[in-house]
Amino acid sequence: MNIFSGLEKIVETNYLLAKHTWYGLGGPADYFIRPKTIEQLGEIVQWCNENKIRIYMMGFGSNLLISDDGLRAAVIKLEQEKFKQTEFDDEKITAWAGAELNKLVLDCVQKGLSGIEALTGIPGSVGGAVKMNAGGNFGDIGAAVETVTLMDSHGNIFEKSKPELMFDYRRTNITAKFILNAQLKLNTADPEQIMRTVKEIWIHKKNNQPLNTRNCGCIFKNPRGVSAGAMIDRAGLKGLQIGGAIVSDKHANFIIAEKGCKSRDVMRLIDAINQRVKEKFGIELELEIEIWK
Repeated sequence: MNIFSGLEKIVETNYLLAKHTWYGLGGPADYFIRPKTIEQLGEIVQWCNENKIRIYMMGFGSNLLISDDGLRAAVIKLEQEKFKQTEFDDEKITAWAGAELNKLVLDCVQKGLSGIEALTGIPGSVGGAVKMNAGGNFGDIGAAVETVTLMDSHGNIFEKSKPELMFDYRRTNITAKFILNAQLKLNTADPEQIMRTVKEIWIHKKNNQPLNTRNCGCIFKNPRGVSAGAMIDRAGLKGLQIGGAIVSDKHANFIIAEKGCKSRDVMRLIDAINQRVKEKFGIELELEIEIWK
């Protein structure tokens, strides 16, 4: 019996997840599901609960490493039209979880809205960006978020707003399984000035990050007051290679997947970096990427 009877058009089985990660790595999931409506999402959550199927929520897969063995689980991706919408109301924006972050930044530039240009060049979806409070040297998305609409693991929908909604370095206090949308508050500004800022941030990233490679951004969070990349560099790890995974010569906090790379190569290299940094500096690095296995 098909437990997703009636939803066959949005459910695929034994689906290779590598297609949806920036690394291009990862084995198959038992189920890969792309709901078209909030109601369908709620139905899927209910059926997964009833059948004791683990649920993973996938954004753009830009900071994600998935096991070569895949997942005995349902992976849900909010990429249908309903979940890609952005609605502008003066200085307020409602951006749905599946909306593309970089497109949102450029749309705001065109409308003369300032407040998220710090996210320039960060690949990902709005939902994923809010969940991990995406950002960099120039700021993070949490500064602009006022309210989020959420769905819990039982299918209940509710909102959470500041000050109850809290953002910290690469984390939030959001525990709900699904972010449906986020309401942002921006400021009116000169579009040309915003675009200049966007270009400056993009040039900085182009000069300092291995953008034209298979990577998933910074692997480790920066310990308080210290650069993880600088520590990895000082530990002499630039260029360290295990299998098809190699520490970038341009930015030591990036691991590049070369031809023939497997997820296990990246995982082994992560462990080797962490061990060397701990030996040299007495600091255990915390992952910024997600690992599903």
